[in-house]
Order: sequence, then C-alpha cells, then structure tokens
Amino acid sequence: MRRLILSAALLAGFSVTAPAFAQDADAGQRVFNQCRACHTIDKGGRNGVGPNLWGIVGRKAASIEGFRYSSSMRTVAEGGHVWTIENLTAYITNPKAVVPQGSMAFAGLRNEQQLKDLLAYLAKHKD
Repeated sequence: MRRLILSAALLAGFSVTAPAFAQDADAGQRVFNQCRACHTIDKGGRNGVGPNLWGIVGRKAASIEGFRYSSSMRTVAEGGHVWTIENLTAYITNPKAVVPQGSMAFAGLRNEQQLKDLLAYLAKHKD
C-alpha cells in the first residue's frame, strides 16, 4: 500500500521531500558574516578591505569609485565581466579560478546550500 501511495504521488507530480537546495536569504545573512571582515553591504556604505557589496548582482566588476582594485580584477573588468549569479557562484566558490592574481584572501565557499543562501542574500541588496 505504501508503495502505491508513493507511486501515485510521484505520478501526480508531487514531491515527497522538501525541494533540494532552496535559497534562504536569512540563512545567507549568517553566511555573509564570514564576509564582514572585509566587506559591507549597506546602501551607500563604506568600502573595507574589499568593496561594498550593495547592488553587486548585475554590477560591472571593479566599478566602485574610489576602491583600489587589484590589477588582475581591473583586467577582468576590462573584459566586460559583470557579476551575474553565475559569475558570482564561480567567484565565491573559488576566487582564484576567476581572478588568478586577485587580492581576495578568501579561499572559497564549497558548501552548495550556504552558497545558494549567500547569493539570495546578496541579490536582495539592490535598488
């Protein structure tokens, strides 16, 4: 009987488990605490060791006026790099793979759920 109910649920298009890796911006705020040592995310906020991340999703790389980007990041930006969700995913996972000689000391975030949550948190901070 249990097998019949499971089969019927699957055929009807229902999932018997929660969606895998759903994004949670509130959880992303907790993940962002790792970033706070170098970055702020306040509208009009100051730069730290790293640039302010308000509006990062959709922003051209190395575009914060007055922030001193590494020459490698400026080179990436000259190539037209924009911080899309896909580009941020690659960068946050392994910064040196995207900007090999960049100055970001963070080694990367490998936990897929934390990454998705962080991206949801970053995406909600825009005009």
